[in-house]
Amino acid sequence: MAETLYDVIVLGSGPAGFSAAIYAVRSGRKTLLLTGVRWGGQLMLTTLVENYPGFPEGIQGPELMLNMRKQTERLGVEVVNVDFEKADLSQKPFIVTAEGKTYRGRSVIIATGADSIWLGVAGEMQLRGKGVSTCATCDAFFFRGKDVAVVGGGDSAMEESLFLANVAKSVTIIHRRDQFRASHAMQERVFKEKKIKVMWNKEVIAYLGAEKVTGVKLKDIKTGKETDFATDGVFVAIGHKPNSDRFKGIELDKKGYIVRKETVDDQGLLKFRSATSVPGVFVGGDVHDYRYKQAITAAAFGTMAALDADKWLMEEGETK
Repeated sequence: MAETLYDVIVLGSGPAGFSAAIYAVRSGRKTLLLTGVRWGGQLMLTTLVENYPGFPEGIQGPELMLNMRKQTERLGVEVVNVDFEKADLSQKPFIVTAEGKTYRGRSVIIATGADSIWLGVAGEMQLRGKGVSTCATCDAFFFRGKDVAVVGGGDSAMEESLFLANVAKSVTIIHRRDQFRASHAMQERVFKEKKIKVMWNKEVIAYLGAEKVTGVKLKDIKTGKETDFATDGVFVAIGHKPNSDRFKGIELDKKGYIVRKETVDDQGLLKFRSATSVPGVFVGGDVHDYRYKQAITAAAFGTMAALDADKWLMEEGETK
């Protein structure tokens, strides 16, 4: 077992993880950040980011994450590029195992994020960020006045379509069934929007285009007939999977997101905003946030988790 006892162990290296580590070490806490081998989160698959404050000309997603990493390392965070395998949260200090090595921490911040669920069809990997996206809030600006398609039939697909309708020339929802699974209220809003049309019983089986998306190849679920559909962009909205399955004994919601436990003090005032069901374990970012899913909100949630961890450690008598 590793002899070092850390005040804070941060798991995950997207905006939430890096922000948590920065604030933890700046609070005077001995901090370990386990980044994962594929560090940087979803922004490593993103091209131009124009909605993160501080970059008037925008910044490439990987460059933004590299800047965060450099800042984290400069401040003295111990950064290790390993995938954590399991976390024993049933005892204190907490024990985290990564690539066969164990690390001990007085507190843990979970910032492991969530992965977009992709279609997994031909051309998808090559065209991510080149017309293929999973975030209308992030990328709608690039499709102003253009024709776009949204794949999905749930509330997320409805929200993406309505958001895109504000900027795009037209929005086509491609759904593999003959009815949506989205809530009735969301469906009503979509059907009332004149810019949105629906293609029922169609499945995307491939993307078209080399340097950028030019369309998709569709298969009719009922007839099996294949057709090409031209579009300037494709937004995949079939859900996200939170990276929470390696945590045992911590409360998750029905979709697998970690549940935040806002706690109050004896006077009824808010005490911890990012606590989990396990005292001393805090959470930040997309692993609990199924609503906003933005880099800036993830960074904010990571910051709150670090500040909460520091306050909790002080209350536990862990001096700096």
